[in-house]
Amino acid sequence: MPNYDYKMYTTILNTTGIYDDKETALFNTVIRERSIGKGGVLLEQGEVAKWMYFLISGAVYQGSQLYTQNNLSDLHLDNEGVLNRESLLSQRPSADQIIAFSDSIILEINLESIHYLISKSTAFLQMNTIIGNSYKSHFFLGTLTPLEKYQFILATKPDLIQKFPLKMIASYLKLAPETLSRVRKVIVQQRS
Repeated sequence: MPNYDYKMYTTILNTTGIYDDKETALFNTVIRERSIGKGGVLLEQGEVAKWMYFLISGAVYQGSQLYTQNNLSDLHLDNEGVLNRESLLSQRPSADQIIAFSDSIILEINLESIHYLISKSTAFLQMNTIIGNSYKSHFFLGTLTPLEKYQFILATKPDLIQKFPLKMIASYLKLAPETLSRVRKVIVQQRS
């Protein structure tokens, strides 16, 4: 069982806004830390999302368990919020799974607890930034060239390249693996 770390959890909460000591203490009563092994499933396809997660360490992806071209919707690394936005907000079955790519440690909070926190203090509405930040990949994928997509990853989340295989990066960027290889060659040539 993971260790409870009040200071770390408080730091994580404070990434979403400003909270007083009472609110921070209340938050710490409803969250749960858990370890999940590689291949472990946080959300099954067809299940309704009821949880928001914060990835303390590890790597997680969203999409089909068999990551072929164009079926990964997101890749997550340490210190990121993880959720299936569409299912959580609509309370409809998820089209995707959320799966641990490596052994991971997560914090989790369920939707009922979020509503409870908001009922105790409207300061917890600031947690909506996690939901807002989860909606990033869909806005740029249709408008950028393959080179621009890869450059976006290099500029904003370069650690993705270290943690995930290129086949998964290609799927996330909605590119064929061959296209991603050509793009990487162009970047190498530009740098030399």
